[in-house]
Amino acid sequence: MMVPPGDVNRREVERPEREYELTTGDKLKSFVRELGPGLVTGAADDDPSGIATYSQAGAAFGYALLWTALITLPLMTAVQIMCARIGIVTRQGLAAVLREHYSRWLLWFACALLFVANTINIAADLGGMGAAASMLSGLPAVWFVPAFTLLILALLVFGSYEFMTRVFKWLTLVLFAYVVAAFVANPDWDTVFWDTIHPRIFFTHDYLLTFVAILGTTISPYLFFWQAAQNAEQEEHLEKKIEGRPRRNLRRELRASHRDVAAGMSISNLIMFFIVLTAGATLHKAGQTNIETAEQAAAALRPLAGSFAYLLFTLGLVGTGVLAVPVLAGSAAYALAEAGAWNAGMNTRVHEARNFYGVIAMAMLIGMALNFAHLNALRLLFWTAVINGLLAPPLIVILLLVCNNPQVMGEHRNGWKLNLFGILAAVLMTFAGVALAFSWFSYS
Repeated sequence: MMVPPGDVNRREVERPEREYELTTGDKLKSFVRELGPGLVTGAADDDPSGIATYSQAGAAFGYALLWTALITLPLMTAVQIMCARIGIVTRQGLAAVLREHYSRWLLWFACALLFVANTINIAADLGGMGAAASMLSGLPAVWFVPAFTLLILALLVFGSYEFMTRVFKWLTLVLFAYVVAAFVANPDWDTVFWDTIHPRIFFTHDYLLTFVAILGTTISPYLFFWQAAQNAEQEEHLEKKIEGRPRRNLRRELRASHRDVAAGMSISNLIMFFIVLTAGATLHKAGQTNIETAEQAAAALRPLAGSFAYLLFTLGLVGTGVLAVPVLAGSAAYALAEAGAWNAGMNTRVHEARNFYGVIAMAMLIGMALNFAHLNALRLLFWTAVINGLLAPPLIVILLLVCNNPQVMGEHRNGWKLNLFGILAAVLMTFAGVALAFSWFSYS
């Protein structure tokens, strides 16, 4: 169970600074050691919903949406840094902070938004994983959905999330195939560069829908709760590990978390850019502007992998799904556990946190059941991103309230930069959602 926040203005013992200059190798080793929740969050951000959304964006509009990578990077980084700061300063997750410092209706409003969005996202990710496995095997996708559900639940219950991330995070490296494929596809680099720095914005229904989906899959509500909870849990683990010894000053821990989050978001954003670019250079160029099947999405990798394109696509989709689904279910479980003051933690035993694991199982089983409605897996992945894009703005506003509350954050409240980018994220996503709503009326 997470440690109560205590006094956020406490003075912690600071380790004496080294008297010698660190070498480049020492600095690199130190940076790698700092990587943790932010890097995992970045990997989970490129989930099956993200892969499907970016592929659809490139297929439908070519390079016209590459510019979104430039604006989503600072916005998503700022939002996740705020979440990490909440976890580190308070030693609690976001829902626990809301329970202690805000009204119950705000707490349960945030938890309800999260649970609904996450359950739909789990359904979409499981369906996408099943569609990819079906593409390779020829067996019905619905056969694989229960198998993936039970596999992930078994790993979480009988193994540990740390073990699972160590195993499956290597599968996410397959996504770098999109980087290589982009060069193999020989795109018009002058056009790529121009479209990246010079936005082409069309106030059409399809363009706005895709734009909202991109925002929703890069700035996803489930990552807010996950980041705060994981940083809080990491702090609790660190306190136990160094018990009786001095630890780093809190400001230094916050700076380390900033670097961790920035690294994770940068990698996530780089993958996003190249998936859009690869799909634009292959699918859009070939006139394939609407992706309905896993085979169509996998075709973007064909210039690089040929007949192995389906295998690469499947490994990428399954690898990111196995990482993302526990994050989705876990973030909902953390939120509800913190709201109800239950014991929680990915490395706690089931009998020690029955309610926590019960929420995980319920979210995954509902997500699995939704797949038997015979919805198109790739379209559901895309629409999940749209739903996240519409639900994120009020949660970003809640983050800003918490991060600027002196009773919660003490002297570690947001600086002007985090506030600026946080407000820009909320305003941009709200504006995009309103514009999409207007386009729906005119479109219909």
